[in-house]
Amino acid sequence: MSLVIRNLQRVIPIRRAPLRSKIEIVRRILGVQKFDLGIICVDNKNIQHINRIYRGRNVPTDVLSFPFHEHLKAGEFPLPDFPDDYNLGDIFLGVEYIFHQCKEDEDYNDVLTVTATHGLCHLLGFTHSTEAEWQQMFQKEKAVLDELGRRTGTRLQPLTRDLFGGS
Repeated sequence: MSLVIRNLQRVIPIRRAPLRSKIEIVRRILGVQKFDLGIICVDNKNIQHINRIYRGRNVPTDVLSFPFHEHLKAGEFPLPDFPDDYNLGDIFLGVEYIFHQCKEDEDYNDVLTVTATHGLCHLLGFTHSTEAEWQQMFQKEKAVLDELGRRTGTRLQPLTRDLFGGS
């Protein structure tokens, strides 16, 4: 099914082709290539607005995920009843926020890939509210990013590697 990447901001240049290529591989690694997925790139003002409405936090952030199948447990696959249910949901990337959070030695496009992968894990029911949940999500992200690295020659680390004192 389709992967739609929309760039709704003009603050930070986005190279959609490399992002699309890597996220298509991530979808195959996760086994969800049959599901539609939307990735929407927005600036700080818009991600802050969405964050305020849906999470009650009036600050910009890096990623917000909105699952189509809201009650999945970590790692579960959706079981669609109808063709229109082959949808994972949408990931909003705060690309301006992400750009400003990048360290000097980090490649911005790699960080976008890692952040989108993190968002995709959220769409599959993974969370990081507790250390146990974080550990499960961290392990999934690490496995996916390691496999992505084997396929593309990149070395990427999970987004939440330091959340609970991780590696």
